[in-house]
This record gives sequence, C-alpha cells and structure tokens, in this order.
Amino acid sequence: MAKRTDSAGAVRADVDDHSMPRVWLDQYMAGVPSDIDPTAFPSLAAVIDRACERFRELPAFENMGTVLSYDDVDRLSQDFASYLQNVVGLNIGDRVAVMMPNLLQYPVAVFGIVRAGLVVVNVNPLYTPRELEHQLKDSGARAIVIIENYAHTLDQVLAATPLEVVITTQIGDLLPFPKSALTNFVVKRVRKLVPAWKLPGSVPFRTTLARGRAQPYHRVQLTQDDVAFLQYTGGTTGLSKGATLSHGNMVANLLQMHAWIGPKLDEGSDIVITALPLYHIFALTVNCMLFLHVGGKNILITNPRDMPAFVAELARSRFTAFTGVNTLFNGLLHTPGFDRIDFSGLKFTVGGGAAVQQSVAEQWKAVTGVGLTEGYGLSETSPAVCFSPMDKPDWNGTIGVPMPSTWVSLRDDDGHEVATGAPGELCVRGPQVMRGYWNKPDENRKAFTADGFLKTGDIATVDARGYFRIVDRKKDMILVSGFNVFPNEIENVVALHPGVLECACIGIPDPKTGEAVKVFVVRKDQTLDAETLREHCKRNLTGYKVPKAIEFRDALPKSNVGKILRKELRG
Repeated sequence: MAKRTDSAGAVRADVDDHSMPRVWLDQYMAGVPSDIDPTAFPSLAAVIDRACERFRELPAFENMGTVLSYDDVDRLSQDFASYLQNVVGLNIGDRVAVMMPNLLQYPVAVFGIVRAGLVVVNVNPLYTPRELEHQLKDSGARAIVIIENYAHTLDQVLAATPLEVVITTQIGDLLPFPKSALTNFVVKRVRKLVPAWKLPGSVPFRTTLARGRAQPYHRVQLTQDDVAFLQYTGGTTGLSKGATLSHGNMVANLLQMHAWIGPKLDEGSDIVITALPLYHIFALTVNCMLFLHVGGKNILITNPRDMPAFVAELARSRFTAFTGVNTLFNGLLHTPGFDRIDFSGLKFTVGGGAAVQQSVAEQWKAVTGVGLTEGYGLSETSPAVCFSPMDKPDWNGTIGVPMPSTWVSLRDDDGHEVATGAPGELCVRGPQVMRGYWNKPDENRKAFTADGFLKTGDIATVDARGYFRIVDRKKDMILVSGFNVFPNEIENVVALHPGVLECACIGIPDPKTGEAVKVFVVRKDQTLDAETLREHCKRNLTGYKVPKAIEFRDALPKSNVGKILRKELRG
C-alpha cells in the first residue's frame, strides 16, 4: 500500500487498497454501496452551489418561525463572501472564526466563508476567555463573526489575538420586521442577558451583507486539498488542537452519509430537527451539509436546554428526521408534552457524540415509534466512521459497522491486528480522515500508524459480522454529553489556584451526561473549599468541563517515578 506525507505533516495512506477483508459489507442495508466516489464534487463550495441552484424555491433553514429559502441562502452567503473578499481583503486559506449558537446567521456566514475560499474556525460560544484566546491564536484567525451575547468574552482577550476584523451579530439580525409577538419576546429577553462589551471598530453583520452586496462576489477555484474547516478538539497536553478538515474530507463524509441514509430520504421534502450546535462536527455534517445536499430543511433550535420551549417548537412541525445525543433524548423524554407530539412523519432518529443508553433508546422507541440509530465518529474524521444499518435501528450496544470507503482495524500496542473478539485500539482509514492537526507535526506523527491509519484512542472489539463495540479508552478522555474533555486541561486549570498543591482528574458515570468530571485535590491551603475551587474553574473552563465532583485528599497515588495514577483513582 502506498504511503505519503501531506502538507500537514501527517503520514497518510492511499484509500484505494481493497486488500483488507471487509466482512461488515454483508450487514449493509439494500441499496448502500460498498464505496463512494469522493471526487464527485471538487469542493464543498460546489456542493453548496449545486444545492442552491437545484432547490432554489424550497425552504432551507428555519429559526424562530422565520424561513430562509435556498435562494435566500445563496444570495446572502454570496453577499457575505463578497464582503470578506472585497472589503476585508482576505485571501484564499485565511481563517475566519464563527462563534454563535444555531441561528440563521450561522449557515449564511459559514457558506460565505467557504465560498470565498476561506477556512472556517468553529468556536464554542460558551468558551471562557482563556479557551477563546488559545483557539484564535493557534488558528491565526484574521476575522471573527460573534454573537453579541458573548462579545464580552472576546473583549477580554482581543488585544492578545491576531484578529483584524470583528463582525458582531444580534439574535434577530435575519428575522423579519415586524416580528411576531413571540419572536419579539424571545429577542428582548435574550438582549437583557447580554453583558456589556466594547469592541472598537467592530462591524454589524447586517452592514457586512449590505456592503458585500454592493460589490461583485468572485467565485474561487477550490480543490479537494484546500482546507475547509479547523475543527478544534481536546488536547492531551491541556490545549485543544485543530483537526484540519479539507474540502475533500467534508465532501467524502457527506457522500458517505448520503449513501448510508439516502434510501430513507426523499429529495426536496425532508425536515430535520437541528438542536445540536452546528459548530459541533456531528450537526455540521449530518444535519447542515447532508440535508442541504438533498434539498431538505433544517429547523434550527437556538436553545435546546429550554426543554419546554423546545417541545413547543417540535409540536409546530411535522419533522421527518431527528439527530441528538443521549442527554438530549433523555431530557425530552422527561419533558411534559413530548409524548403528545405527532411523530407520524418521523422516519429515523440518529444518536451520536456519545453512547446511547439502552434504557433511553427503548423509551424513545416506545414514545416515538422509531428506533435510535447509533453512530460513531470523531472531529478528526469529519466525523462519521461507523453507523448502525438504517434498517436495523434498535439498540444493540455496538457502534455499528464501518461506512462505505472506510477501513477499520483494531491494533495492539505493537501495531499488530488483534483477533476477532479481542480488544484493540480502533484505527481508521478513509477519505474522511483529516489531513492532520493544524501546525502540529509532532502530534501528527503520533496520531497515525505507519500504514496511514488514524489512531482514535478508543479500545474496541469486533464480532464475526463486523459490528464494532467500544469497550474502553486508551486515552484518559472524558465524554460529557458528546463533548470531549481531556483531564490534562482540567488539571492545568485547577493547579493554577494558589491553594492547590497537586490534583488529578477522571471521568465518573453520570445519569444525565453519560460522564462527568471529578477532580481529586491535595490542598496547599487547608481552608480551600470545593465551592471556591469550582468558581475558579468556572472562570477558566466551559461549563461542561467544570468539575461536578471535587474530593480533597491528603495524598494522590503515584508510580515509583512520581507519576499520578489516575487508574487507581477510578477504583
């Protein structure tokens, strides 16, 4: 098998080596091919162009009762692309950060960035100043589009970042005027919660559209090797790393998802509920890009944590598809009124990001009449790697089988394949696998095997039929509601408190989030209490990373060379 080293410094293998047996192909639903043509589109921009042209009059995105058609998305995203090209003067390959929840502005901004030949840097709006500063500096972002609700975070670190342009948007920027009474209420309520901020020279989003519209948009020639997204994921050193996803990676995974789910879709008529944030790779590819490709409509849920309002929104639409994570499904099932929604149009539900619990899957099917189809993926794989066949949606405790054009190999510590049924590190190769981590050549050499497989850090087994089951993690990563949390980052933050001598972080089971963060602390200051330490963490960590449990100890278990043994803390 041929190998090569790409510009990101990662060892990669050609993906057309069919010498490996793929026993899982026998499990594929009728009509699903064993392989896709990853070169069917030269770029993600070409996918967007095609969809806007083919489905021009159809609804594309809906939020708070307002709908953007494919024609609207085409026009507005070109306006935004024109602004970035002509007014800001960004060049192909420059990075633009996007920091907002699910709003109509998200697809307009992201599609505009992609169509201008720029690179999208997705940013979690809940990031603390420390986390935001790292991501902006690491990516080298020249511009950012940020929702005003979180502009105060950027205000605190702007001077330390490479940003040249700040574009601010309000929640109602693309909502029509006059707005409905309900929308007015929501917008006014949210505005009251916006902390004060000062970003001199920032430009309102609506102004960028107007200024871009006044100048011609220049269509750019992109290839599959051009970078489309920097998708940041937890870092083992305590700092997140940007998974470099090319246009080829994104197109390939889009086509893999279409091959897998396509037999369940009707072009131009499906409606998907998008409650997971679009800045998360799962919703970005499976909801945004897949349903764009087939002319579907995304109903964007801005705040899914408001479960009563979420249920009210679901009651207003006869949706056909639903994606989520275990915590979201569980929360809805326990919200009054959910069991009275009309699910007669629902074709399938997809669970990802974290393992779906059997009790939740069974209750979901009992209420909706539709099984939960589970998948597995990573930011580094755009994201989908394995999926349960769509004609076998009931929970079975596995992550399904590898998708078309995907090879999965389970390896031992020496890099040798393990026997069927034996545990090994799940390694994956395919056209959806990232080019490497952004500007991290040393990390890239560690991330790939000699024959070009990405090492996921997850330990799995495979049965004779080709179904894979995750049994452990080689890394100490914690999975909270589908989001990766790396203990080193938590430990680094906790150790910054002057009252802490040393600490260690592990994941513990949690009925709501799957796992939660727990830290063990040896105090330097004996007056330090859990609440004080937790407040320190809240100032430096996104909410889902903040320790749920804090335990003080006199000492921590260590190896004979002084390394803290997290394994012993897990009991």
